Amino acid sequence: MNEQQKKTVLSGVRPTGPQHLGNLVGALRNWLSLQDVCQCFFTIVGWHALSSEYMNSKAIKGHTFEVALDWLGVGLDPEKCVMFLQSEVKEHAELHLILSMVTPLPWLERVPTFKEMQQELQDKDLNTYGFLGYPVLQAADIVIYKADFVPVGEDQAAHLELTREIVRRFNRIFGPIFPEPQTLLTEVPRLAGTDGRKMSKSFGNSILIKDPPELIREKIMPMITDTRRMRRNDPGEPNDCPVFTLHRAFVPKERQDEVAHGCRTAGIGCRECKAVVLEYLIRTLEPIQERRRAFEKNPGRVWDILEEGNRKARRVAQATMDTVRAALGF
Repeated sequence: MNEQQKKTVLSGVRPTGPQHLGNLVGALRNWLSLQDVCQCFFTIVGWHALSSEYMNSKAIKGHTFEVALDWLGVGLDPEKCVMFLQSEVKEHAELHLILSMVTPLPWLERVPTFKEMQQELQDKDLNTYGFLGYPVLQAADIVIYKADFVPVGEDQAAHLELTREIVRRFNRIFGPIFPEPQTLLTEVPRLAGTDGRKMSKSFGNSILIKDPPELIREKIMPMITDTRRMRRNDPGEPNDCPVFTLHRAFVPKERQDEVAHGCRTAGIGCRECKAVVLEYLIRTLEPIQERRRAFEKNPGRVWDILEEGNRKARRVAQATMDTVRAALGF
């Protein structure tokens, strides 16, 4: 497929800390396959992080470096995709401002994640214009590259619809500048964290991609399992076990089936089940962590990769903004 035929994909990550296993199975694995067949823009969205971390803004640069190390460790290739920093492409901010002029306030107030995040992050004051308007900035991030697709899980597909609504309204007023980005549905396994809830940095229950084997063992061995298994000889149900979500993500299907059968028949105990997932998880992470350590020893190379990505992204964004300004009559 030549460059003209390639569809454009945009996706990004808020730099609030190192990436965890949920990010690996929910996004990064998918990005690896997309970078071979699409024109991919993967961005670390520092301004989005600022919407909730403005009281701790000096930490964002360090978190950005951690995210970049994880991306490079997993295998994202700067020769195949554009990895860049949203905050270094100022055209995102300009387009965000312009789109905000045509986005009705009720559209933002009805976004489900606005109230959900306020509840989830009650220790932070999120009653700000920036936090309310983050979906408009998200729309700018996407359409400034005229992205054809945005990879999301099914539970997030509704969020992209707001971007599409903003695009339709903008195009009606100023002419057909932006394509409506389409949802690229991806299977996002629900990975349990160490406390049984969904894995999330906000909950403090995550297993990081960079965690060494001994720390991964410390986190997984005490994890709760199916509550039916009060004793070793009680049968269980893997579909109700938080640990088995890790099996689905990292253990080959045949071995998964063996463990599931052993659980249902009380043929194996929970410690044996955890030992299996630890074996395959550590084996999966070993080459990722080796590449990550190599880049960590050469931070200049990491920032150079991001700066080169910034330049590539900036060229595309500047061309889009030339078109937008002309449409506005500026």
